[in-house]
Amino acid sequence: MATNLDLEEQEQLDDLKHFWNKYGNLITWTIVLCMAGYAAWNGWNWYQREQSAKAAGMYEELDRAAIAGDADKAGRIFADLRDRYGSAAFAGQGGLLAAKVQFDKGQLPAAQQSLTWVAEHASEDEYRAIARLRLAALLLDEKKYDDALKQLAGSFPTSFEGLAADRRGDVLHAQGKDAEAIAAYQQSYKALDAVDDYRRLVDAKLTSLGAAPVVPVDAAAAGASK
Repeated sequence: MATNLDLEEQEQLDDLKHFWNKYGNLITWTIVLCMAGYAAWNGWNWYQREQSAKAAGMYEELDRAAIAGDADKAGRIFADLRDRYGSAAFAGQGGLLAAKVQFDKGQLPAAQQSLTWVAEHASEDEYRAIARLRLAALLLDEKKYDDALKQLAGSFPTSFEGLAADRRGDVLHAQGKDAEAIAAYQQSYKALDAVDDYRRLVDAKLTSLGAAPVVPVDAAAAGASK
């Protein structure tokens, strides 16, 4: 009886050895790759947290410089933040803050450079949209109308569509293209929320051009039912 069991165990052991000889390397490498992938994922998450923490520290330093009104220092910190942690959300936020203090101190070329970087490289869509709007405003002030319109071309996040259309209307009006400006303002009016105070400003711009806002169909129907 014992001999039969020994033979069965030996056969099972031989089968196991044969299986391992045939598939052992594949199994080992699969396990190694899985473990390596898990370790890499954990390592990447740790790296991301570490990078974000460092970027946050630099942003706080930039914020202090902005509060102090030190545009030169704010610009230097942003350049460092951008070069080291350009993929972090704090880089886009820092660029907008640096541009603000640079603009306030009359450093318009530096402000444009900061905004251009954010518009082209920020990781967050919202920061890119804000930068494009502010950059368009600066270019409008400098009468660089075509460049301003280029910043306003293309798509914007839904929450910024009304503001982009309004800014486009400002540029077109400055160019003397009032018919196109009216169309842009009407587009802005429709895109903005009915309770948004900014909508009143767009309404005033339309009125000054002898036009009226185009009321969305749903809003008109709701008004008629009252």
